[in-house]
Amino acid sequence: MNTLAFAALLFSLPVSQTAPPKPVAVHEKIVQKPAQHGRWYMADTGHAVYCIGPVVTVPNHDGSLLRVATFCHGNDPVVALHD
Repeated sequence: MNTLAFAALLFSLPVSQTAPPKPVAVHEKIVQKPAQHGRWYMADTGHAVYCIGPVVTVPNHDGSLLRVATFCHGNDPVVALHD
């Protein structure tokens, strides 16, 4: 009798069903961040730096103009260029 009651209770419990994973269509592409192509420049210190920003001319502390590369990798985001 206990076995019959246990079986009835077991069959009355809701059964969770998981949906099968959705197949990825062939035409769907994985969205990737576009690559940022930069250039290598020779810094005023003599080191090569890789920068992805434009080269701009800014005023120097003594009034002269200074060419700098922007958005550079490494410690300094703006690097003075060797002319």
